[in-house]
Amino acid sequence: MNFNKHLSIVFLSAIFITFLFYRQSLGLNLVLFEVCFIAGLLLSKALPKTGTGLFCLSALLISLFATLITHSLFAYIVHFVVLFIFVGVLNYPKVTSLVNAVGLAFSSTVETQAMFIKRVFRAKIKGKNLGGFLWKSRIFIIPLGIIFIFLIIYSASNPIFSDLISEIIQTVNKGFLFLFKDLEIALFLTFFLALLISNFLVFRTPNSDIVTYDQNAKEQLRRTKVRRKRFFKLPALRNEFKAGIFLFIILNILLLVLNITDIYWVWFNFEWEGQSLKQFVHEGTYLLIFSILISMAVVLYFFRKNLNFYPKNRWLKYLAYAWIVQNAILAFSVVVRNLWYINYFSLAYKRIGVFIFIVLTLFGLLSVFIKIRHKKSAFYLFKTNAIALVAVLVISSAINWDSLIAKYNFSHSNTAFLHLEWLATLSDKALPHLSKTKAELAGIETIQRQKFEDPRLTENYPEYFNIIEKRKAAFKERWESKSILSWNLAEYLAYKKLFIP
Repeated sequence: MNFNKHLSIVFLSAIFITFLFYRQSLGLNLVLFEVCFIAGLLLSKALPKTGTGLFCLSALLISLFATLITHSLFAYIVHFVVLFIFVGVLNYPKVTSLVNAVGLAFSSTVETQAMFIKRVFRAKIKGKNLGGFLWKSRIFIIPLGIIFIFLIIYSASNPIFSDLISEIIQTVNKGFLFLFKDLEIALFLTFFLALLISNFLVFRTPNSDIVTYDQNAKEQLRRTKVRRKRFFKLPALRNEFKAGIFLFIILNILLLVLNITDIYWVWFNFEWEGQSLKQFVHEGTYLLIFSILISMAVVLYFFRKNLNFYPKNRWLKYLAYAWIVQNAILAFSVVVRNLWYINYFSLAYKRIGVFIFIVLTLFGLLSVFIKIRHKKSAFYLFKTNAIALVAVLVISSAINWDSLIAKYNFSHSNTAFLHLEWLATLSDKALPHLSKTKAELAGIETIQRQKFEDPRLTENYPEYFNIIEKRKAAFKERWESKSILSWNLAEYLAYKKLFIP
């Protein structure tokens, strides 16, 4: 069979992936594979050289080593998302927006598999196409079907013939079982998945519609004049301007009252008296974040087109700037609420997530300000905010959050509530910080019961100790049975702290 270069690379890649990941957990194997993948791109001069491409390549490498350092589900998800975007960039190296790169990657997921099938069917067997050979083989389908029908008829009419056919079938069946008795379904599925992944990584199928859109997209707004006849009367630009002035005045007044209330009560005069902070932080924070997103949408609506070029729009811009600044203050109020929550109830995933979301929100508000001031397009907003989103996620994926949470929460157990039941569910890499002696837990329990009298805020300390001890033993057994391909730094350091003097 005469395979072309791409097919050879695909099958070699699939075999390599199967070797690295079959019955292995993610770890060093992922780094080995992707370093080889990037090296292959470098040798074939296929690495992107544009700003967007180099940014994606940097994000890919950082997130890749973050998986080895932190070994967290979050890090792996972020990395695979970045890898997905990077493949989109490889499909069209001149792409200017990560959003368009995502579109290119999505279109490539199916098209690459179709391309693989076409390449296989075009492969040569003794100088002939495999596809043509299979197509000509269709002439045997009808005869085989007729033979099968007569076998059924003859077997039903003659018991001796039926027994003979049954013996033949059983012999053939035993032969198949003997040949495939050592074939593992898991190995086959691993290779099949590896083949799909290799197709996605090797073949290039740029979507022409997305490429054209990316080529024509502009960051700067241009004034457009509608010449076509309208079926319904739209508000004139002046009326839209007046509506915007009225809306932003009212919204600024409402938000000013809310911000003054938050600054006085939340920033400087908040006192916790044992009440539940769920409504204060969770529902309140989510609603405030939602309101900020709606606020950004309102600003974008009024400054989407020709109102940017209206000669008397100065006051509308000032009101929009004030609205953006007030939303930034509202975002800081969310931060303060979150800090109060952490002060009394320690760190958790959602509380960290709020900080990440606020960073992205503030960047979004800044980009909206730049859009209004410099008459930028919606394409500019999506482009810059996509870069910010990827950058923030990649940086945050390089932090060992589980260890940080465990270390922080125990170090603040004398001032904040310690949720042991939840802490016991953190990953193995946090075990060195979760492991406490009975004496330490008894001391923590005394302080916690004095500070938190609410019966709902009670923890079972002996049960926590037993859970952690069992987890330590299970972790030791798992780590010592791991292959070098599944090695990762986070669990290695945890094992070293727990079991190596």
